[in-house]
Amino acid sequence: MIVQQKLNKLGLHYCTVDLGEVDVKENITSKQREQLRILLLKAGLELMDDKKAVLIERIKNVIIEMVHYSEEVPKVKNSDFISAKLNHDYTYLANLFSEATGITIEQYIIAHKIERVKEFLLYDELNLTEISYKLNYSSVAHLSHQFKKVTGLTPTFYKHLKNKKRTALENV
Repeated sequence: MIVQQKLNKLGLHYCTVDLGEVDVKENITSKQREQLRILLLKAGLELMDDKKAVLIERIKNVIIEMVHYSEEVPKVKNSDFISAKLNHDYTYLANLFSEATGITIEQYIIAHKIERVKEFLLYDELNLTEISYKLNYSSVAHLSHQFKKVTGLTPTFYKHLKNKKRTALENV
């Protein structure tokens, strides 16, 4: 909505405004582009012209949606899911992502899955078996091993901590 307001303020016509992408009907001048960049910055948003940077953001958004906002993590391979969602070859996406972020897509997914596990443990509504199923782990042991590798704690120990520390999604 913020992006739509800023586009309207500049008198720019658009077809669609999706997360991370805007389809503007007309060619915009460099002056309009700079005005839009400034308006978005004031709103705490960033204008990305670089197609690779946009694609990296789209990869992150697909992963966040997949892990945090789906009822269950899809039961297909992560590579197939991401590739299908973004209509790009997974090898290309993986190389681009690693080059830009310094970590692999799988490491990024694991970090988000561990944050999701922390969230489930915090709300104490599901047991570890249900959490492992929901996040598509092969077993509770696999989930526990990965959780300990990332956090240094077992899920059970983490669950009993008084001050549970979670990381904001944008900082994962």
